Amino acid sequence: MQDEWTAVDRYLTDLLVPADAALDEALEASAAAGLPPHHVSPNQGKLLGLLAGAVGARRILEIGTLGGYSTIWLARALPAGGRLVTLEANSDHADVALANLERAGLANVVELRVGPALETLPTLGAEGCDPFDLSFIDADKASSAEYFDWALRLSRPGSLILIDNVVRRGAVADPTTDDPSALGIRRLNQRMADEPRVSATAIQTVGSKGHDGFALALVGGRS
Repeated sequence: MQDEWTAVDRYLTDLLVPADAALDEALEASAAAGLPPHHVSPNQGKLLGLLAGAVGARRILEIGTLGGYSTIWLARALPAGGRLVTLEANSDHADVALANLERAGLANVVELRVGPALETLPTLGAEGCDPFDLSFIDADKASSAEYFDWALRLSRPGSLILIDNVVRRGAVADPTTDDPSALGIRRLNQRMADEPRVSATAIQTVGSKGHDGFALALVGGRS
């Protein structure tokens, strides 16, 4: 089935996501630097950009930069004067991302903060910055619930929070799993279900990245 999922992704990407030099070079540079291939797929990246544009996001928070591939998609959706803050724990990954953002002409739009997100997020909160209109969480899955709590704290009514990799090849539905990532996502899902300030859902997907999925939470949209 994986070959078929990948073929469908390739068909959709070839048709709807035209080749882009900056994005292609970001993937090539990330691979050359030995970064893990955990970036979103091209059609998923375009979805991020479309969602950012649909909610009119002027301020975006990204937790988990990696090589900056999804960062480029999100930053390109910002209007003039918009700003994206992205958090990356690994300084080597951050160096690659900064070079990719510079090459894409987005260095003046994106602020990259290096350090564990659970350390940089409190600093960001203490600065009293304006709320974020969209947050994208794609970092270590064991801490997903804590990242969600911070994204919610830094949001406003009407903000959108997206979390990637919430299915874990189906492990999230296994109550006996001892996998830390799956357990972290289960805690996240329970947190979203219990949180009265959001309306949330999760969608499982198949494609070039295998069997996984993503969650969306609308702040102030409880139903």
